[in-house]
Order: sequence, then structure tokens, then C-alpha cells
Amino acid sequence: MTKKPRTTKLGTVQKIIKSLHPNDPEKAEIDVEGADHLYREIRIENTLEDDQGKEVKLKEGAKVDVVVEADPKATTPKR
Repeated sequence: MTKKPRTTKLGTVQKIIKSLHPNDPEKAEIDVEGADHLYREIRIENTLEDDQGKEVKLKEGAKVDVVVEADPKATTPKR
């Protein structure tokens, strides 16, 4: 299997956004270090899985790794 090109950026959970509707998931807002000022924050569903397969969620202030990974066919050499 070919290794996918990837980069990892540090992030911090800035806040947890509670759902207004019971069917909508809670969100975690993450500040990505090194991103452009207007694009630093991402919001994801606040559901992760631990090494035993149990659902867990992020806490406010948590330090996280944000990984971007791509299929090798979706990249070009940097010059």
C-alpha cells in the first residue's frame, strides 16, 4: 500500500457548541495553528472513537492534531 502524502497541524478546541435541535450533533470548534487568519477555525461533529471503539468527545481547551491526508494521485510535486 502506498503511503499517502500528509501534513499535521496543531489545534486547540476553542469551544463546544451545543445543538439547538435534539437530532443535530454537538460541534467542536477547533482553532488550527498556522492557518490563515480568516480560515483558522473549523467545526466538526464532537464524536471520536477511542482505542476500544467507545465514543468519546473533546473538551474545551483540548490540544488536538489536525491531519490532512490525500491520495497520491490528488497531488503534484512542489517546485
